[in-house]
Amino acid sequence: MEPATVFIFALLLLFVLLALRMPIAIALAIVSAGGIFFIRGPRAAMSMLGSETHSFAAHWTLSAIPMFLLMGAFAFHGGLTTSLFKAGRIWLSRLPGGLAVATNVATAMFAASSGSSLATSAAMTRLAAPEMLKAGYAPSLATSVIACAGTIGALIPPSILFVVYAWYAQEHVGKLLMAGLLPGILTAVIYSLLIILRCKFNPSLAPAVDDHFSWRDRFSVLKEIWPIPFLIVVVMGSIYGGVATATEAAALGSVATLALVIARGDFSFSFFRGSVADALSSSASIFFVALAAALFSKLLALSGIPPIVGDFIERSQMSELQLILVVVVLYLLLGLFLDPIGILLITLPILLPAFETLDMNLIWMGVIIVKMIEIGLLTPPVGLNVFVVKSVVGDQVELRDIFRGVMWFLLAEIVIMALIIAFPQISLVLPNMMD
Repeated sequence: MEPATVFIFALLLLFVLLALRMPIAIALAIVSAGGIFFIRGPRAAMSMLGSETHSFAAHWTLSAIPMFLLMGAFAFHGGLTTSLFKAGRIWLSRLPGGLAVATNVATAMFAASSGSSLATSAAMTRLAAPEMLKAGYAPSLATSVIACAGTIGALIPPSILFVVYAWYAQEHVGKLLMAGLLPGILTAVIYSLLIILRCKFNPSLAPAVDDHFSWRDRFSVLKEIWPIPFLIVVVMGSIYGGVATATEAAALGSVATLALVIARGDFSFSFFRGSVADALSSSASIFFVALAAALFSKLLALSGIPPIVGDFIERSQMSELQLILVVVVLYLLLGLFLDPIGILLITLPILLPAFETLDMNLIWMGVIIVKMIEIGLLTPPVGLNVFVVKSVVGDQVELRDIFRGVMWFLLAEIVIMALIIAFPQISLVLPNMMD
Protein backbone atom coordinates (compact mmCIF):
# COMPACT_ATOMS: atom_id res chain seq x y z
CA MET A 1 0.00 0.00 0.00
CA GLU A 2 1.29 3.48 -0.92
CA PRO A 3 2.31 5.70 2.05
CA ALA A 4 -0.18 8.40 1.01
CA THR A 5 -2.99 5.81 0.97
CA VAL A 6 -1.97 4.60 4.43
CA PHE A 7 -2.22 8.17 5.74
CA ILE A 8 -5.68 8.68 4.23
CA PHE A 9 -6.94 5.49 5.88
CA ALA A 10 -5.30 6.55 9.16
CA LEU A 11 -7.00 9.96 8.95
CA LEU A 12 -10.41 8.36 8.31
CA LEU A 13 -9.87 5.97 11.22
CA LEU A 14 -8.93 8.93 13.43
CA PHE A 15 -12.24 10.68 12.76
CA VAL A 16 -14.15 7.43 13.34
CA LEU A 17 -12.46 6.99 16.74
CA LEU A 18 -13.14 10.62 17.65
CA ALA A 19 -16.79 10.20 16.64
CA LEU A 20 -16.90 7.23 19.05
CA ARG A 21 -15.76 9.62 21.80
CA MET A 22 -12.30 8.14 22.22
CA PRO A 23 -9.93 10.69 23.87
CA ILE A 24 -8.01 12.53 21.17
CA ALA A 25 -4.58 11.66 22.60
CA ILE A 26 -5.30 7.92 22.54
CA ALA A 27 -6.91 8.08 19.08
CA LEU A 28 -3.94 9.99 17.66
CA ALA A 29 -1.43 7.58 19.21
CA ILE A 30 -3.22 4.51 17.85
CA VAL A 31 -3.58 5.70 14.24
CA SER A 32 -0.09 7.23 14.17
CA ALA A 33 1.70 4.15 15.51
CA GLY A 34 -0.40 1.92 13.23
CA GLY A 35 0.31 4.05 10.17
CA ILE A 36 4.06 4.12 10.81
CA PHE A 37 3.94 0.35 11.32
CA PHE A 38 2.40 -0.17 7.86
CA ILE A 39 4.79 2.25 6.14
CA ARG A 40 8.10 1.42 7.85
CA GLY A 41 7.52 -1.80 9.78
CA PRO A 42 7.37 -2.72 13.49
CA ARG A 43 10.99 -1.92 14.37
CA ALA A 44 10.79 1.62 12.94
CA ALA A 45 7.43 2.16 14.64
CA MET A 46 8.83 1.21 18.05
CA SER A 47 11.93 3.33 17.50
CA MET A 48 9.95 6.41 16.52
CA LEU A 49 7.57 5.88 19.42
CA GLY A 50 10.50 6.50 21.72
CA SER A 51 12.60 9.00 19.78
CA GLU A 52 9.82 11.31 18.55
CA THR A 53 8.09 11.59 21.91
CA HIS A 54 11.38 12.26 23.71
CA SER A 55 12.41 14.85 21.13
CA PHE A 56 9.11 16.66 21.62
CA ALA A 57 8.97 16.54 25.42
CA ALA A 58 12.61 17.63 25.78
CA HIS A 59 12.21 20.73 23.61
CA TRP A 60 13.25 23.84 25.54
CA THR A 61 10.52 26.08 24.09
CA LEU A 62 7.74 23.88 25.44
CA SER A 63 8.96 24.20 29.02
CA ALA A 64 7.20 27.59 28.97
CA ILE A 65 3.85 25.77 29.06
CA PRO A 66 4.03 24.37 32.63
CA MET A 67 5.61 27.64 33.82
CA PHE A 68 2.79 29.78 32.40
CA LEU A 69 0.22 27.37 33.82
CA LEU A 70 1.91 27.54 37.23
CA MET A 71 1.88 31.34 37.07
CA GLY A 72 -1.86 31.32 36.36
CA ALA A 73 -2.51 28.80 39.14
CA PHE A 74 -0.58 30.91 41.66
CA ALA A 75 -2.52 34.03 40.62
CA PHE A 76 -5.92 32.33 40.86
CA HIS A 77 -5.39 30.37 44.10
CA GLY A 78 -3.58 33.33 45.66
CA GLY A 79 -6.58 35.60 45.14
CA LEU A 80 -4.74 38.08 42.88
CA THR A 81 -7.60 38.07 40.37
CA THR A 82 -10.61 38.35 42.69
CA SER A 83 -10.74 42.18 42.59
CA LEU A 84 -10.78 42.48 38.79
CA PHE A 85 -14.57 42.41 38.43
CA LYS A 86 -14.98 44.73 41.43
CA ALA A 87 -12.67 47.27 39.79
CA GLY A 88 -14.45 46.96 36.47
CA ARG A 89 -17.81 47.47 38.16
CA ILE A 90 -16.68 50.62 39.95
CA TRP A 91 -15.21 52.17 36.82
CA LEU A 92 -17.67 51.01 34.15
CA SER A 93 -21.07 50.28 35.72
CA ARG A 94 -22.58 53.60 34.57
CA LEU A 95 -22.23 52.63 30.89
CA PRO A 96 -25.12 50.87 29.10
CA GLY A 97 -24.56 47.23 29.97
CA GLY A 98 -21.80 48.40 32.31
CA LEU A 99 -21.56 45.19 34.34
CA ALA A 100 -21.18 43.15 31.14
CA VAL A 101 -18.52 45.60 29.87
CA ALA A 102 -16.77 45.32 33.23
CA THR A 103 -16.90 41.53 32.98
CA ASN A 104 -15.46 41.65 29.47
CA VAL A 105 -12.53 43.85 30.56
CA ALA A 106 -11.92 41.87 33.76
CA THR A 107 -11.95 38.60 31.81
CA ALA A 108 -9.35 39.94 29.38
CA MET A 109 -7.13 40.94 32.31
CA PHE A 110 -7.66 37.59 34.01
CA ALA A 111 -6.64 35.90 30.76
CA ALA A 112 -3.33 37.74 30.89
CA SER A 113 -2.47 35.87 34.07
CA SER A 114 -4.03 32.55 33.13
CA GLY A 115 -3.20 31.64 29.51
CA SER A 116 -6.19 29.30 29.41
CA SER A 117 -9.58 30.16 27.91
CA LEU A 118 -11.39 27.44 29.83
CA ALA A 119 -9.85 28.36 33.20
CA THR A 120 -10.62 32.04 32.60
CA SER A 121 -14.25 31.32 31.71
CA ALA A 122 -14.78 29.11 34.75
CA ALA A 123 -13.26 31.59 37.20
CA MET A 124 -15.05 34.66 35.81
CA THR A 125 -18.39 32.86 35.73
CA ARG A 126 -18.10 32.33 39.49
CA LEU A 127 -17.15 35.97 40.05
CA ALA A 128 -19.36 37.90 37.63
CA ALA A 129 -22.39 35.85 36.54
CA PRO A 130 -24.19 35.96 39.94
CA GLU A 131 -23.74 39.74 40.12
CA MET A 132 -25.17 40.34 36.65
CA LEU A 133 -28.09 37.97 37.15
CA LYS A 134 -28.89 39.60 40.50
CA ALA A 135 -28.87 43.01 38.79
CA GLY A 136 -31.51 41.83 36.33
CA TYR A 137 -29.31 41.30 33.28
CA ALA A 138 -30.67 39.02 30.58
CA PRO A 139 -29.25 35.53 31.26
CA SER A 140 -28.16 35.23 27.62
CA LEU A 141 -25.99 38.35 27.92
CA ALA A 142 -24.70 37.67 31.44
CA THR A 143 -23.34 34.24 30.49
CA SER A 144 -22.39 34.66 26.83
CA VAL A 145 -20.10 37.63 27.53
CA ILE A 146 -18.02 35.44 29.85
CA ALA A 147 -17.86 32.51 27.41
CA CYS A 148 -16.77 34.79 24.57
CA ALA A 149 -14.39 37.03 26.51
CA GLY A 150 -12.72 33.88 27.83
CA THR A 151 -11.41 33.17 24.33
CA ILE A 152 -9.23 36.28 24.58
CA GLY A 153 -7.03 34.17 26.84
CA ALA A 154 -5.53 32.47 23.80
CA LEU A 155 -4.44 35.79 22.29
CA ILE A 156 -3.29 37.91 25.21
CA PRO A 157 0.00 36.51 26.55
CA PRO A 158 0.74 34.13 28.08
CA SER A 159 -0.86 31.88 25.45
CA ILE A 160 -0.30 28.13 25.49
CA LEU A 161 -1.51 27.79 21.88
CA PHE A 162 1.10 30.31 20.68
CA VAL A 163 3.85 28.41 22.48
CA VAL A 164 2.82 25.14 20.80
CA TYR A 165 2.48 26.85 17.40
CA ALA A 166 5.92 28.47 17.78
CA TRP A 167 7.50 25.10 18.52
CA TYR A 168 5.94 23.43 15.50
CA ALA A 169 6.42 26.27 13.03
CA GLN A 170 9.97 26.93 14.31
CA GLU A 171 9.09 30.59 14.88
CA HIS A 172 10.29 32.94 17.63
CA VAL A 173 7.92 32.25 20.55
CA GLY A 174 8.44 35.73 22.03
CA LYS A 175 7.38 37.37 18.76
CA LEU A 176 4.29 35.17 18.55
CA LEU A 177 3.28 36.06 22.10
CA MET A 178 3.67 39.75 21.28
CA ALA A 179 1.74 39.27 18.01
CA GLY A 180 -1.39 38.25 19.90
CA LEU A 181 -1.45 41.30 22.16
CA LEU A 182 -3.06 43.88 19.84
CA PRO A 183 -5.57 41.42 18.31
CA GLY A 184 -6.55 40.46 21.86
CA ILE A 185 -7.06 44.10 22.86
CA LEU A 186 -8.97 44.71 19.60
CA THR A 187 -11.28 41.80 20.43
CA ALA A 188 -11.96 43.16 23.93
CA VAL A 189 -12.69 46.65 22.55
CA ILE A 190 -15.10 45.45 19.84
CA TYR A 191 -16.86 43.16 22.33
CA SER A 192 -17.33 46.17 24.65
CA LEU A 193 -18.71 48.30 21.83
CA LEU A 194 -21.13 45.51 20.89
CA ILE A 195 -22.40 45.27 24.47
CA ILE A 196 -22.84 49.05 24.80
CA LEU A 197 -24.72 49.35 21.48
CA ARG A 198 -26.99 46.36 22.17
CA CYS A 199 -27.87 47.64 25.65
CA LYS A 200 -28.33 51.20 24.37
CA PHE A 201 -30.95 50.11 21.83
CA ASN A 202 -32.44 47.37 24.03
CA PRO A 203 -32.29 48.53 27.68
CA SER A 204 -34.20 45.46 28.86
CA LEU A 205 -31.02 43.42 28.33
CA ALA A 206 -29.24 45.30 31.12
CA PRO A 207 -31.20 47.47 33.57
CA ALA A 208 -29.32 50.53 34.77
CA VAL A 209 -27.32 49.85 37.92
CA ASP A 210 -27.88 52.43 40.64
CA ASP A 211 -24.28 52.51 41.81
CA HIS A 212 -22.56 55.73 42.77
CA PHE A 213 -18.83 55.70 43.33
CA SER A 214 -16.57 58.61 44.18
CA TRP A 215 -13.25 59.20 42.48
CA ARG A 216 -11.66 58.15 45.74
CA ASP A 217 -13.40 54.77 45.42
CA ARG A 218 -12.23 54.46 41.82
CA PHE A 219 -8.59 55.08 42.57
CA SER A 220 -8.70 53.08 45.80
CA VAL A 221 -9.77 49.90 44.01
CA LEU A 222 -6.79 50.18 41.66
CA LYS A 223 -4.59 49.37 44.64
CA GLU A 224 -6.23 45.96 44.80
CA ILE A 225 -5.65 45.01 41.15
CA TRP A 226 -2.12 46.35 40.60
CA PRO A 227 -0.52 42.85 40.82
CA ILE A 228 -2.04 41.77 37.48
CA PRO A 229 -0.73 44.76 35.44
CA PHE A 230 2.58 44.30 37.27
CA LEU A 231 2.79 40.66 36.19
CA ILE A 232 1.92 41.60 32.59
CA VAL A 233 4.74 44.13 32.59
CA VAL A 234 7.17 41.61 34.11
CA VAL A 235 6.42 38.88 31.57
CA MET A 236 5.86 40.91 28.41
CA GLY A 237 8.44 43.55 29.26
CA SER A 238 11.16 40.96 29.72
CA ILE A 239 10.29 39.31 26.39
CA TYR A 240 9.86 42.55 24.43
CA GLY A 241 13.03 44.05 25.90
CA GLY A 242 15.07 41.00 24.98
CA VAL A 243 15.97 40.44 28.63
CA ALA A 244 14.51 36.92 28.73
CA THR A 245 13.29 34.21 26.41
CA ALA A 246 9.62 33.22 26.63
CA THR A 247 10.53 30.24 28.82
CA GLU A 248 12.63 32.39 31.14
CA ALA A 249 9.90 35.02 31.26
CA ALA A 250 7.36 32.33 32.19
CA ALA A 251 9.58 31.17 35.05
CA LEU A 252 10.14 34.79 36.12
CA GLY A 253 6.37 35.36 36.07
CA SER A 254 5.78 32.30 38.25
CA VAL A 255 8.37 33.44 40.79
CA ALA A 256 6.99 37.01 40.77
CA THR A 257 3.43 35.74 41.28
CA LEU A 258 4.48 33.52 44.18
CA ALA A 259 6.39 36.45 45.73
CA LEU A 260 3.29 38.66 45.49
CA VAL A 261 1.14 36.02 47.19
CA ILE A 262 3.70 35.69 50.00
CA ALA A 263 3.94 39.49 50.37
CA ARG A 264 0.14 39.74 50.68
CA GLY A 265 0.16 37.12 53.44
CA ASP A 266 -1.94 34.65 51.44
CA PHE A 267 0.63 31.87 51.25
CA SER A 268 -0.20 28.52 52.77
CA PHE A 269 0.65 24.88 52.18
CA SER A 270 -2.82 24.18 50.77
CA PHE A 271 -2.46 27.13 48.36
CA PHE A 272 0.90 25.86 47.14
CA ARG A 273 -0.23 22.24 46.85
CA GLY A 274 -3.41 23.21 44.98
CA SER A 275 -1.57 25.50 42.57
CA VAL A 276 1.10 22.93 41.73
CA ALA A 277 -1.50 20.17 41.35
CA ASP A 278 -3.56 22.30 38.92
CA ALA A 279 -0.49 23.19 36.87
CA LEU A 280 0.71 19.57 36.75
CA SER A 281 -2.72 18.27 35.76
CA SER A 282 -3.12 20.82 32.96
CA SER A 283 0.44 20.29 31.72
CA ALA A 284 -0.01 16.52 31.63
CA SER A 285 -3.22 16.83 29.61
CA ILE A 286 -1.62 19.17 27.09
CA PHE A 287 1.58 17.13 26.72
CA PHE A 288 -0.31 13.85 26.35
CA VAL A 289 -2.18 15.22 23.34
CA ALA A 290 0.95 16.91 21.98
CA LEU A 291 3.09 13.77 22.23
CA ALA A 292 0.53 11.79 20.26
CA ALA A 293 0.31 14.64 17.73
CA ALA A 294 4.11 14.54 17.32
CA LEU A 295 3.76 10.92 16.18
CA PHE A 296 0.95 11.95 13.83
CA SER A 297 3.22 14.59 12.31
CA LYS A 298 5.88 11.94 11.71
CA LEU A 299 3.32 9.73 9.98
CA LEU A 300 2.33 12.67 7.79
CA ALA A 301 5.96 13.33 6.84
CA LEU A 302 6.49 9.65 5.95
CA SER A 303 3.33 9.64 3.82
CA GLY A 304 4.63 12.33 1.46
CA ILE A 305 1.42 14.35 1.77
CA PRO A 306 3.02 17.78 2.55
CA PRO A 307 4.87 18.02 -0.81
CA ILE A 308 1.67 16.95 -2.57
CA VAL A 309 -0.24 19.74 -0.83
CA GLY A 310 2.48 22.25 -1.73
CA ASP A 311 2.44 21.18 -5.37
CA PHE A 312 -1.35 21.43 -5.48
CA ILE A 313 -1.29 24.98 -4.07
CA GLU A 314 1.37 25.98 -6.57
CA ARG A 315 -0.38 24.44 -9.58
CA SER A 316 -3.80 25.79 -8.64
CA GLN A 317 -2.34 29.33 -8.36
CA MET A 318 -4.32 29.86 -5.19
CA SER A 319 -3.95 33.34 -3.73
CA GLU A 320 -3.17 34.17 -0.10
CA LEU A 321 -6.75 35.28 0.54
CA GLN A 322 -8.20 32.12 -0.98
CA LEU A 323 -5.97 29.95 1.20
CA ILE A 324 -6.89 31.97 4.29
CA LEU A 325 -10.59 31.47 3.53
CA VAL A 326 -9.96 27.71 3.23
CA VAL A 327 -8.21 27.82 6.62
CA VAL A 328 -11.13 29.74 8.18
CA VAL A 329 -13.69 27.20 6.93
CA LEU A 330 -11.48 24.26 7.98
CA TYR A 331 -11.10 25.52 11.55
CA LEU A 332 -14.78 26.38 11.85
CA LEU A 333 -15.63 22.79 10.92
CA LEU A 334 -13.02 21.17 13.16
CA GLY A 335 -13.95 23.52 16.01
CA LEU A 336 -17.38 21.91 16.07
CA PHE A 337 -15.91 18.64 17.35
CA LEU A 338 -12.28 18.87 18.59
CA ASP A 339 -10.39 20.58 21.39
CA PRO A 340 -7.96 23.47 20.63
CA ILE A 341 -4.62 21.69 21.10
CA GLY A 342 -5.80 18.71 19.07
CA ILE A 343 -7.00 20.90 16.20
CA LEU A 344 -3.72 22.81 16.13
CA LEU A 345 -1.45 19.78 16.09
CA ILE A 346 -3.51 17.78 13.59
CA THR A 347 -3.70 20.59 11.02
CA LEU A 348 -0.29 22.28 11.22
CA PRO A 349 1.66 19.48 9.47
CA ILE A 350 -0.63 19.90 6.44
CA LEU A 351 -1.05 23.69 6.45
CA LEU A 352 2.50 24.89 7.09
CA PRO A 353 3.85 23.58 3.75
CA ALA A 354 0.96 25.37 2.02
CA PHE A 355 1.81 28.65 3.80
CA GLU A 356 5.48 28.28 2.88
CA THR A 357 4.58 27.64 -0.76
CA LEU A 358 2.93 31.07 -0.92
CA ASP A 359 5.66 32.62 1.26
CA MET A 360 3.10 33.76 3.82
CA ASN A 361 4.16 35.29 7.13
CA LEU A 362 3.93 32.46 9.66
CA ILE A 363 3.54 34.78 12.65
CA TRP A 364 0.54 36.49 11.05
CA MET A 365 -0.93 33.10 10.13
CA GLY A 366 -0.35 31.94 13.70
CA VAL A 367 -2.57 34.75 14.96
CA ILE A 368 -5.28 33.89 12.41
CA ILE A 369 -5.15 30.19 13.30
CA VAL A 370 -5.25 30.73 17.06
CA LYS A 371 -8.10 33.20 16.64
CA MET A 372 -10.09 30.70 14.57
CA ILE A 373 -9.44 27.92 17.08
CA GLU A 374 -10.80 30.14 19.83
CA ILE A 375 -13.92 30.90 17.79
CA GLY A 376 -14.37 27.13 17.65
CA LEU A 377 -14.69 27.16 21.45
CA LEU A 378 -17.96 29.06 21.01
CA THR A 379 -19.67 27.23 18.15
CA PRO A 380 -22.21 24.44 18.71
CA PRO A 381 -22.53 21.51 19.12
CA VAL A 382 -19.40 21.34 21.33
CA GLY A 383 -18.56 24.96 22.24
CA LEU A 384 -16.28 24.07 25.15
CA ASN A 385 -16.31 27.57 26.66
CA VAL A 386 -20.10 27.60 26.58
CA PHE A 387 -20.29 24.27 28.39
CA VAL A 388 -17.78 25.46 31.00
CA VAL A 389 -19.99 28.47 31.75
CA LYS A 390 -23.09 26.26 31.81
CA SER A 391 -21.42 23.85 34.26
CA VAL A 392 -20.79 26.71 36.68
CA VAL A 393 -24.18 28.46 36.48
CA GLY A 394 -26.07 25.16 36.59
CA ASP A 395 -29.84 25.32 36.17
CA GLN A 396 -29.97 29.12 36.49
CA VAL A 397 -29.48 29.56 32.72
CA GLU A 398 -30.52 27.30 29.85
CA LEU A 399 -27.80 26.17 27.45
CA ARG A 400 -29.77 27.48 24.46
CA ASP A 401 -29.85 30.95 26.07
CA ILE A 402 -26.07 31.00 26.33
CA PHE A 403 -25.66 29.96 22.69
CA ARG A 404 -28.22 32.59 21.66
CA GLY A 405 -26.16 35.29 23.32
CA VAL A 406 -22.95 33.93 21.82
CA MET A 407 -24.31 34.42 18.30
CA TRP A 408 -24.04 38.21 18.69
CA PHE A 409 -20.38 37.92 19.59
CA LEU A 410 -19.77 35.61 16.63
CA LEU A 411 -21.08 38.42 14.39
CA ALA A 412 -18.49 40.69 16.03
CA GLU A 413 -15.85 38.06 15.31
CA ILE A 414 -16.54 38.42 11.58
CA VAL A 415 -15.54 42.09 11.86
CA ILE A 416 -12.50 41.28 13.99
CA MET A 417 -11.24 38.55 11.63
CA ALA A 418 -11.79 40.82 8.62
CA LEU A 419 -9.61 43.49 10.25
CA ILE A 420 -6.86 41.02 11.21
CA ILE A 421 -6.79 39.56 7.69
CA ALA A 422 -7.02 42.90 5.87
CA PHE A 423 -4.45 44.63 8.06
CA PRO A 424 -1.64 42.17 8.94
CA GLN A 425 0.24 44.94 10.78
CA ILE A 426 -2.26 44.65 13.64
CA SER A 427 -0.52 41.35 14.38
CA LEU A 428 2.98 42.19 13.13
CA VAL A 429 3.75 45.71 14.37
CA LEU A 430 4.96 44.60 17.83
CA PRO A 431 6.95 41.54 16.64
CA ASN A 432 8.62 43.66 13.93
CA MET A 433 9.74 46.17 16.57
CA MET A 434 11.63 43.36 18.33
CA ASP A 435 14.04 42.87 15.40
